[in-house]
Amino acid sequence: MSNPDTTDPVEKIYPVPSLLALGLQHVLVMYAGAVAVPLIIGSALQLPKEQIAMLVSADLFCCGIVTIIQAVGIGNIGIRLPIMMGIAFTAVPSIIATGTNPELGMPGVIGAVIGSGIFTLLAAPYFGRWVRFFPPIVTGTVMLIIGLSLMRVGVNWAAGGQPMIRGPEGMIPNPAYGAPFALAVASIVLVAILLMTRFLKGFLSNLAVLLGIGIGFAIAVAAGKVSFSGVGDADWVQIIHPLAFGWPIFEFWSIFSLCAVMTVMMVESTGQILAVGDMAGRKISQEDLARGLRTDGVGNILGGILNTFTYTTYAQNVGLLQITGVMSRWVVATGGVILILLGLLPKVAFISASIPSYVVGGAAIVMFGMVSATGVKILGKVDFANNRRNLYIVAVSVGLAMVPVVADRIFDQLPQALERFLHSGVLVGTFAAALLNILFNGIPVKEPDESELKNGAAAPDAV
Repeated sequence: MSNPDTTDPVEKIYPVPSLLALGLQHVLVMYAGAVAVPLIIGSALQLPKEQIAMLVSADLFCCGIVTIIQAVGIGNIGIRLPIMMGIAFTAVPSIIATGTNPELGMPGVIGAVIGSGIFTLLAAPYFGRWVRFFPPIVTGTVMLIIGLSLMRVGVNWAAGGQPMIRGPEGMIPNPAYGAPFALAVASIVLVAILLMTRFLKGFLSNLAVLLGIGIGFAIAVAAGKVSFSGVGDADWVQIIHPLAFGWPIFEFWSIFSLCAVMTVMMVESTGQILAVGDMAGRKISQEDLARGLRTDGVGNILGGILNTFTYTTYAQNVGLLQITGVMSRWVVATGGVILILLGLLPKVAFISASIPSYVVGGAAIVMFGMVSATGVKILGKVDFANNRRNLYIVAVSVGLAMVPVVADRIFDQLPQALERFLHSGVLVGTFAAALLNILFNGIPVKEPDESELKNGAAAPDAV
């Protein structure tokens, strides 16, 4: 570890109480999303309650391990930046499709997760060479798109859940969606965060999101809207047993489907890693990016072995970095330790899981909005005055990315492979931004990496 008084914000080490509070804030920011994925998948696969609880605990445990690997680093794995890793929403449709196949089930899901992790681990170094295709005009646009795309998730959380839920006869309208109480609490959380950010100073200001969530949770408990069912029946300590569903089934098409999803997530992770590097004042090299993306692959391999799913950079925590300005990777590593403990302590995990979605939703609106604001900040470095073509890159990329967000069934009649591609607004927007940048500004020049400079490489060559 470095000197706690270092001027490098990434290496700054806070006192233990501050580390715990700031780390807990990161955990609460990503907790609802992390827990939602195993709950959704477990429900879709009609798993018994005990197995769903195991998925939740395994997910939190693995989130912590992968986060520590990303923040602290092991050899050529881990980017050593304040990046929180969590379970990915993007992979849910593919995982459910595999798990509902009676010939595959959860063993097929685990096999696909491990297979996609191996693919990601092998592809990461080559993907890192594409970093030159993500200059500020592309990175800023992608971050803007990610924030806008996530806003629907945050709004649904604030409204009390998804507008449609699974009933006895299929999908039915959610009667709790948009309940006045949920909207009121989400609004109180939002306003509380803004007021504390405005009037609190120093360390307390950095805890605005955590304190806002705490206020909303207290209101929900006082109103009798929080259920603590399952806490009494849960064990105090639960050890995560590897391969609890049996030996994995490695089926080609399920692995191929999840590898395609991981390609999408590597594109998303690239934009977020570059954005965190920009906020932290770090230039991200090809090898840096490769180390960060390798963590996604290692996360999937560990996730499969430990009975959970796919892992990626969490955008809401990127937004939290922008809100607080706390860039210490040791804060995020502390959050990883807290997640590991939550995975081993089911009673604590049950209590944390009792936080209603609308409480987190009020904070999510701020955080997801800050992700978009980070994109705007990056775009502030782009020359729009002397190069008006850059305006077209942003305008068309954002427009195309919003198509599946505002009209989610528009591509339903297209072939499945094409529909899967077009249904991801982030993927469409990222490809559009990168290709339009090539169209209007030419193929980016390849800059020599550190290893090339040490070997006496000349000036960058045009490609």
